[in-house]
Amino acid sequence: MSGNKNNAVYKRMNKKYVHGFLLYFLLFTVSITFGQKEDLTILNKWIEWSGSHNMLINHLNKQAFDYYDQRDREIANLRTKTDWLKRQRKVREIFMDIAGPFPEKTPLNPKVISVIQKDGYRIEKIIYESMPGFYAVGCLFVPDDIKGKTPAILKLPGHNPISFRRETYQNVILNLVKKGFIVFAIDPIGQGEKVQYYDPERKSSYIGYSVIEHNYFGYQCFLSGVSSAKYFIWDAVRAVDYLLTRKDVDGERIGVTGLSGGGTISSYMCVFDERIKAIAPMNWATANRRLIESNGAQDAESNLYHSISRGITFEDLLELRAPKPTLMVFTTRDYLSIQGAREAYREIKRAYKAFGKEENLEMSEDDYKHGFTKKNNEAVYAFFQRHLNLPGSPIEEEVEVLTPEELNVTPTGQISTYLGGETVYSLNKKETMGLIEKIEDSRKNIDRHLDMVKIEAVNLSGYSAPEDKTDPVFCGRYNRDGYSVEMHVLPGEEGNYVIPLLLFVPEGNAKFPAVIYVHPKGKLTESSPDGEIEKLVKSGYIVAAPDLLGIGELEIGGMIRHAGAEDFLAIMIGRSTVGIQAGDIVRAVDFLKSRDDVKESGIGAVAFAETCPALLHAGAFEPSISSIALLGSIVSYKSIVMNEKYRVDYYSTVAGREDYTKWYKKELNKVKFSCGVAGVLTAYDLPDLLGCIAPRKVLLTDLKDQMLESASVELIEQDLAFPRTVYSHKKASENLKITSSYESLNSIVKWCFE
Repeated sequence: MSGNKNNAVYKRMNKKYVHGFLLYFLLFTVSITFGQKEDLTILNKWIEWSGSHNMLINHLNKQAFDYYDQRDREIANLRTKTDWLKRQRKVREIFMDIAGPFPEKTPLNPKVISVIQKDGYRIEKIIYESMPGFYAVGCLFVPDDIKGKTPAILKLPGHNPISFRRETYQNVILNLVKKGFIVFAIDPIGQGEKVQYYDPERKSSYIGYSVIEHNYFGYQCFLSGVSSAKYFIWDAVRAVDYLLTRKDVDGERIGVTGLSGGGTISSYMCVFDERIKAIAPMNWATANRRLIESNGAQDAESNLYHSISRGITFEDLLELRAPKPTLMVFTTRDYLSIQGAREAYREIKRAYKAFGKEENLEMSEDDYKHGFTKKNNEAVYAFFQRHLNLPGSPIEEEVEVLTPEELNVTPTGQISTYLGGETVYSLNKKETMGLIEKIEDSRKNIDRHLDMVKIEAVNLSGYSAPEDKTDPVFCGRYNRDGYSVEMHVLPGEEGNYVIPLLLFVPEGNAKFPAVIYVHPKGKLTESSPDGEIEKLVKSGYIVAAPDLLGIGELEIGGMIRHAGAEDFLAIMIGRSTVGIQAGDIVRAVDFLKSRDDVKESGIGAVAFAETCPALLHAGAFEPSISSIALLGSIVSYKSIVMNEKYRVDYYSTVAGREDYTKWYKKELNKVKFSCGVAGVLTAYDLPDLLGCIAPRKVLLTDLKDQMLESASVELIEQDLAFPRTVYSHKKASENLKITSSYESLNSIVKWCFE
């Protein structure tokens, strides 16, 4: 019985294998007869390039590490107190330059909105103006039975919607109060009652709380050449000013502490407020080597403009404190590298040792995720008790927390609906207006201005002209009706990455004009038979479709990281994705010029959506690009900074204004700065690059405003008046064409090559 059963199983298996073999033979025969199915991806077939999704971040990291290596060599030569004092002076000047400029101190105009009495302490609800009309909100916790002047702690909360009202923050605040400290807890920008984009109807931010708001106005600040960190820092500095006005606060015994985002601002206070007696930043993130290696750059205010290229890392923040009392607090399972924290501690300890005050630098760590622990909290209590001369037990006690509503300062729950006032956007807009006026004034001398723009655009975008003479790698060819599709890999900048490129070549032995086709979705877009590229090829053009760094096969992928981390890292090293991609486009130009079947004098380029700024920069830098066409480009960077609401994520958003709310609620965390250039508005804008391309042909169609909607005639007339003047000045007005729509890509390219 068993044998018969096994025999039946064997027959079924044998039949299955026979059918499988017949199917394989049939597919093999079809592939031989009709050709293999096309696969136009390239890098996934090569072991050498299998990490293509990390090529952008690794390229930026390598440059950052070169700066860190240079800094490490400088630090290694510091031996004496005199050495460290000299470095402190140098680094402080750099910090003031890259984080400022800070405004003059104006009247705080503090108001105690209300006072509530609790068991053993009272809470004064306070509003002050860190700048005229820029309101700060906080609660001052004052222990009962204070005798004389008392030490005070400025408490800076981390990223969460309700700010210091969260139970874990209240726990630390109320424990400090129980130990006799006055504690002033303030709302960071974009949190608590200081939401920057508050919607009264939804009773929430229409952008998204905390980090999302921070990045949103942070991008606008970076376009203007500043870090939004300065607004966070200034709120904290002015909070200390307020504490010094109080008769119950001892100005010689002020401490600062904060966790996460609050730890970041606490560490900045090491540099920007020398009045602080003791500082205890907890689980914070500003740039250092291990952070860049692991989780990547964090939100906008954690990153100072060009900081890494200026030799600055987070160790420098605390080294400027030496020899004043400082406690570093970290957890071992944080997403922020504990190894980086330990290495930083060892380096900073050297500075304190040179001053003969090693005991003034301490570190506490606990085995936990990102957040508070009892062990670390008690280390903070003991640290302040010791250095602010208020002895007592550091043991953490149980406390009775308040509801978030009890700790609201304003009657309406938001400063924007209570007093209104300035926002980071409005303040940055005012400063940017001065920059724009300088650009407009410079434009009056056209030739001198354009010469300056070319220089500044190279510097600010971080463009690097191609120097690598390595031959491209040919990776195969598919034959189609009337043309072929070749697969190539070009060397990228400094050999740190590669550029996969598809080349569509018409049949024949003639020399053809060539078009570089750049799309934010990558080289495969419209690459199939009957696609737009095929129509160009059958009209007699060679078409090169590259994946620029960060696009297509080179798109960021792999591990989950902070959205836009690569953009912020580029800003800190003085580069931009735009500038790097402009170099990639020029590499494609050089590749075409090296071919025998390309008319060297006839190489044009077409870009779509957010890749348009990269092509504009490439066109301004490379005269071999005979013409360019921009489809769906933003009109100007100015339009982003001068408007409260904007969009920069062409393809991660939903379409249409009717879905605007949905986009802001669900999609803004995908917004990236990849089409922006930090500091651009200190010297030029996109229309100035158009002027640099004149008198070559440029076609602009379907231009977009800051919301990525069709730009109005008024906006186009206003922002493109200068390039029109330049084309007129060079007697080539007919070579600048602006249309609201286009019939076909073929018609656009035809005009460019006429």
